[in-house]
Amino acid sequence: MTLSTKFLGATAVLALTAGAASADPAVLFDLGGKFDKSFNESAYNGAERWAEEAGTSYADVEIQSDAQREQAIRRFAESGANPIVMAGFSWATALNDVAQDYPDTKFQIIDGVVEQPNVRSVLFAEEQGSYLVGVAAAMASESDTVGFIGGMDIPLIRNFACGYAQGVLSVNPDATVVANMTGTTPAAWNDPVKGSELTLAQIDQGADVVYAAAGGTGVGVLQTAADEDILSIGVDSNQNYMHPGEVLTSMLKRVDNAVYDALTAGTDLETGIHVMDLSNDGVGYALDENNAELITEDMQAALEDAKQQIIDGEVTVVNYNTEETCPALDF
Repeated sequence: MTLSTKFLGATAVLALTAGAASADPAVLFDLGGKFDKSFNESAYNGAERWAEEAGTSYADVEIQSDAQREQAIRRFAESGANPIVMAGFSWATALNDVAQDYPDTKFQIIDGVVEQPNVRSVLFAEEQGSYLVGVAAAMASESDTVGFIGGMDIPLIRNFACGYAQGVLSVNPDATVVANMTGTTPAAWNDPVKGSELTLAQIDQGADVVYAAAGGTGVGVLQTAADEDILSIGVDSNQNYMHPGEVLTSMLKRVDNAVYDALTAGTDLETGIHVMDLSNDGVGYALDENNAELITEDMQAALEDAKQQIIDGEVTVVNYNTEETCPALDF
């Protein structure tokens, strides 16, 4: 169902696949590609679900560098694609510039805010979903030390870490949470070797459960955790299947639903800021046949109780994006 386009260089011309209808929507993936088994792949799954149900197609692109962002958006807008959906906050600057030139085109950006009248900005309460998997980590840990490995060191990823640590400490106030980021550039999203190295370092510090929020880097985290016979926690997509019986759970960030909903709405897409959280199943945790034996009845009951308390406002999870501080971690 996909009309795929790839860039060959920063100055390459975006050639849309011949035969694409001018009204076809478009999905623009972030660095790392649509098969990163995490964030981008969740977006891809949502687009594919829409295409299958609608019996039609969409155009897409996988960029190779930040320099290609504005060109990609502009070329799709010029072709008549509508709406145009972007996965990732890094599209924000380019989108802000381009959206003003195409007032009749609807755009959606995931994980970023662009204040233009024709843009829908979708944000996720990552801290809430991360809190839940933190509860699970604390209950599963036998060493009272758990780990977190993030991708690029930015507020968004610190928000994952902060929510996770709050969940851990809500169960075990004496627990230790070891947190590391992979790097400070976009390369941090696709470095499974570094993810493996950080996992081994955290194991040396006593961690027996490690949560990865690092895009493609997380593949190395989950693999090494399985090799070393400790538990891991996946992110964004359900990654339980990657190492059955070794992945405790995955923090679900329903990027797929955000993409699916946008493509379903089409040109009637409502603009403005839209938040997806526990109350509307925008985030959550994964339970399936691959981790059913790891999530005990007591653990599931605790997870559901924590979820409801957050929804009801009885528990407030600090959002690092807005608070710029994390009481549960030293950053």
